[in-house]
Amino acid sequence: MAYDGPDEKTLLSLLTLASRAPSIHNSQPWIWRIAEHSIHLYLDRDRWLPATDPDGRDAVISCGAMLHHVRVALAAAGWSTTVHRFPNPAEVDHLAAVEFTAKSPTEKDIALAGAITRRRTDRRRYSSWQVPSAFLKLLADRAAKQGAILTATTDSRGHYALVSLFAEAARLQEGDPAYADELAVWTGRHFGSTDGVPSANTPSGYGDYSSDPRRTFADGTLAQTESADPDAGELLIIGTSSDDPASQLRAGEATSAVLLGATDLGLASCPLSQPLEVADTRRRLRDQVLDGAQCPQLVVRVGWAAATQEPLPVTPRRPVGSFANTLSAY
Repeated sequence: MAYDGPDEKTLLSLLTLASRAPSIHNSQPWIWRIAEHSIHLYLDRDRWLPATDPDGRDAVISCGAMLHHVRVALAAAGWSTTVHRFPNPAEVDHLAAVEFTAKSPTEKDIALAGAITRRRTDRRRYSSWQVPSAFLKLLADRAAKQGAILTATTDSRGHYALVSLFAEAARLQEGDPAYADELAVWTGRHFGSTDGVPSANTPSGYGDYSSDPRRTFADGTLAQTESADPDAGELLIIGTSSDDPASQLRAGEATSAVLLGATDLGLASCPLSQPLEVADTRRRLRDQVLDGAQCPQLVVRVGWAAATQEPLPVTPRRPVGSFANTLSAY
């Protein structure tokens, strides 16, 4: 039977678009291999950040976000996808195999792919406008379709407990010299870098964990509007029923669905992983905030960007040839 899937040039173009997916410190820890009738996602351990991400959770979640971005890009180009997660038990870094079937793209498919190019990780303060509860429900539905649970910490007790865990995780990590070295290497990047967190996308100074639970990166130069009004951003926890690598991959796919959904709604967003990177704060988040009912994988902050804020610059991405090639080339 003749192959009727997308050709290699088309796949490389779609992978270029999908590489806009968020990843821990913009490390882009993925490899794609193009086979005759499918494409295959692998974890790139050379881009693992062991001090920040000792268990490799963030790396797998990042790859899950890339996987969902690929599915969205393919759908907009006229291809439905069948995903086989962890198809080879003997090869733990082989995260997914993706097969294609021709279909007509819907307006929703095209709109969601358009959100890929508009999405930014916005680490600035958000405005005092409340996020409508209907929007939060819609985002929860997006996460559920990817096999994850989205919990909004809308009550003051849960919110306070969560931001306290951000501060505690920051305190513990900042006492580790290896973490400080890794943060210095991967953040504060300047023009010409194709990975890492650019200084132009990072607010200067220190975050206020009571309302702004962001990690403090090196050499931030991003200006933000100061306001006496409260920041009404919402903290949303992405959780799963289990805590194995397959669940972490699903959590990454849900993260992508939530972030693209938020962008489509006009919301600013920022994935946050700091309290999930430390075993003690991750356990306390599970028990104290989620009542032990699910395994937390990531936090996503959403809100309305301040009307006076300047648009964020595009963060860099590696050229597609550095992370994608034909299977025969390996």
